[in-house]
Amino acid sequence: MNTYDWLRNLPIADVDSSCKVIEVSFNKGTRKDFFRNPLLQPLEKGDMLAVEGVSGFDVGEVSLTGEIVRLQMKKRAAREDNPEMKKVLRLASDRDLDIMSQNKGREPEAVIRSRAIAKQLKLDMKISQVEMQADGRKATFFYIADGRVDFRELIKVYASEFKVKVEMRQIGARQEAGKVGGIGSCGRELCCSTWLTDFKSVNTAAARYQNLSINQTKLSGQCGRLKCCLNYELDTYLDALQHFPENCDQLRIAKGTAFLIKKDIFKNLMWYTLPDSTKQYPLSIERVLNIKSQNQQGVFPEELEPVEVVSSKPKEVEPEMADLVGQISLQALEKADRKRKQQQQKGQKQQSAGGGKQLAVGSKQQQGNKQQAMGNRQQQGNKPQQKPQPNQQKQNPQGKQQQRPQQQQRPPRDQRPPQKGN
Repeated sequence: MNTYDWLRNLPIADVDSSCKVIEVSFNKGTRKDFFRNPLLQPLEKGDMLAVEGVSGFDVGEVSLTGEIVRLQMKKRAAREDNPEMKKVLRLASDRDLDIMSQNKGREPEAVIRSRAIAKQLKLDMKISQVEMQADGRKATFFYIADGRVDFRELIKVYASEFKVKVEMRQIGARQEAGKVGGIGSCGRELCCSTWLTDFKSVNTAAARYQNLSINQTKLSGQCGRLKCCLNYELDTYLDALQHFPENCDQLRIAKGTAFLIKKDIFKNLMWYTLPDSTKQYPLSIERVLNIKSQNQQGVFPEELEPVEVVSSKPKEVEPEMADLVGQISLQALEKADRKRKQQQQKGQKQQSAGGGKQLAVGSKQQQGNKQQAMGNRQQQGNKPQQKPQPNQQKQNPQGKQQQRPQQQQRPPRDQRPPQKGN
């Protein structure tokens, strides 16, 4: 959880009266604690320190130093002169950092194994995280459970399995989300993992006061509970709602009973609807009080007389397309494209017309051949059949029958013309 040290550059007037306590964070800031600096070593934010631990030492990072630590201790009700406060041993050496990295590497495997053991013992709990001490002598198991869990047998199994001193800590779903971290729907880092330490209860009434739709998926955070940010502006809404009249959920008019659906604290309007229509009528507070007083006297007005709501949001004007270059024109490209399309259409028309002419010529030729074949058959039926001569070809190269030339019949002898020279 980040804290800005705005007293960092404050000069120290008296060394004896300066704060001798520093704040150290562990496990990437998920846990913080105060430690005494007995030797008054000059420490800066981000320094790695070896501090006192349970039967050994632990390694953490300096998060706050100076006078702001006193403000943090006052916030957490911690005393500076507490004799049980642990001390800073030294600056962390390379060997300390190596031992810490080895023991931190055991945490993922410990989480999986501890969950399996809890399931074997049939305990209604979920192991959320395991935090190993830097020297590997202690392990803290964070778990989530709805009720009280008897884990006395579980601690014995964990101690024999992992060979460490076991500490069990129960946390809630919000604290688990803070340890895991993430990005909220607002696009920023989760509040519970950065600065929020006090988790207050949140209910759906906070959403109703702010005129939010009761949508569980939109109102829930990564922990599965209602978002903590629903309480941030709740006091402002409650102060604004004090100016609205009470017991005005129903107004009776001549058309029927109007029901209140929402209150607009920004425009001081109350929205009503009638049972026979889906239209919403915005009424001013003065008009609502007037109708309510008339109803108490037994008078029912004819109309609600709603207020005309004018949107203060300016109209969005679509920007016009401007030729920023000023030299490039698409007319030439459009002309070329149009010309290409015309040529394609003309070619298609010619192809279709040529195909039609060929079909017409072919059909005429077929009709002529049929007529000629019928005429030949009629002539052959009138004449005696003659044997085909051997030199006569039956078929032409194209496979069509050729017509034989007709022989001229000689006239009788008495009808022949006289020959010359006789």
